[in-house]
Amino acid sequence: MAEPSTVARPYAEAAFRLSAAGNALARWSGMIGALAQVAEDRRVQAAIADPALSDAQVAGLFISILAGKLDGQAENFVRVLAENKRLELLPEIHLQYEVLKNEKEGVVEAEVHTAFELTDAQVADLAQRLEQRTGRRVRTNVQLDKALIGGVKVVIGDKVIDGSARGQLAALENALKA
Repeated sequence: MAEPSTVARPYAEAAFRLSAAGNALARWSGMIGALAQVAEDRRVQAAIADPALSDAQVAGLFISILAGKLDGQAENFVRVLAENKRLELLPEIHLQYEVLKNEKEGVVEAEVHTAFELTDAQVADLAQRLEQRTGRRVRTNVQLDKALIGGVKVVIGDKVIDGSARGQLAALENALKA
């Protein structure tokens, strides 16, 4: 059985091509994000799995929940996903779409884990430093993590910059053991 990310990829790419052709990257980002939120609801998941409901009925459920928030192309996208039994992949499709959108816009997502609350000025300074290091615009997502003891840990894609006290203590421990 294929991984969800593998199965979701062609749908994310199709949505991206469609949105890029219409200069609607941000609009599609919002629509796919809303669809992903609907797909994560346990009641909607039950409806998707219900064999008594047709593909058209399940697609209609999504479209009616988001009435007025989807354009015609997005509604057709939902219908295609329903016909192919792929509505449960919407959260993964959204993630992959965002990666493609960010790549096109020259933006990289940085997950910042910090032991203490950061001020807006500190976040802006950190983002500026990360932009210099990556050569791309950086969008930060700050999360509190008391387990770090102090400092910050930044995750950008598959790269980790660990400036936390816990990370430094772990590095010291490894150096002493070697």
